[in-house]
Amino acid sequence: MTEKEKMLSGMYYNGEDKELVKMRSDARLLTHRYNLTSFDDMEQREEILKKLFKKCGKNVFIEPSFRCDYGSNITIGDNFYANFDCIILDVCPVNIGSNVFIAPRVCIFTATHPIDAAIRNTRLEYGKPVSIGNNVWIGGNTVINPGVVIGDGSIIGSGSVVAKDIPPNVIAAGNPCRIIREISEADRKLCSEMYKQYLDK
Repeated sequence: MTEKEKMLSGMYYNGEDKELVKMRSDARLLTHRYNLTSFDDMEQREEILKKLFKKCGKNVFIEPSFRCDYGSNITIGDNFYANFDCIILDVCPVNIGSNVFIAPRVCIFTATHPIDAAIRNTRLEYGKPVSIGNNVWIGGNTVINPGVVIGDGSIIGSGSVVAKDIPPNVIAAGNPCRIIREISEADRKLCSEMYKQYLDK
């Protein structure tokens, strides 16, 4: 197996492999270009993101600055918004659904290291994929750790450290992130009433 194949499969791999170094260098150049774009040059931003990501849906908007390891392991659905200072370490797949909102300074990590110091000091590392469902809202300064799955429709409160899976349609927050409650019909009713008030003004 190549080091890239080992990396994507979640095995230990050597990050100093020439192919991986080149891939990271290419991603750095693309993100550097992206972060230098003008706020009104949406065409260039879209072009860069399509080159950077494995798959990029419609209406994807990321506020600079943005950082990632490879980009080629990131899949994003339609109507995605990430606010300032988003970081995605994508040594394994990061799959993000449609209609996902990410607040400022959110970090998504698939990269991790061996617990045993002797092996860790060889500079071998490994990763675990991250999956974020549709209609998810992630609050500012949240950290999503390797191997996490966040279910459709859930909300992650600001400042959370998400180390375990979060089921669909819940509000979760904290360090470590825990389920606070399910999103209820009363929540939806209140939002509908406020939306109606907005339309009536």
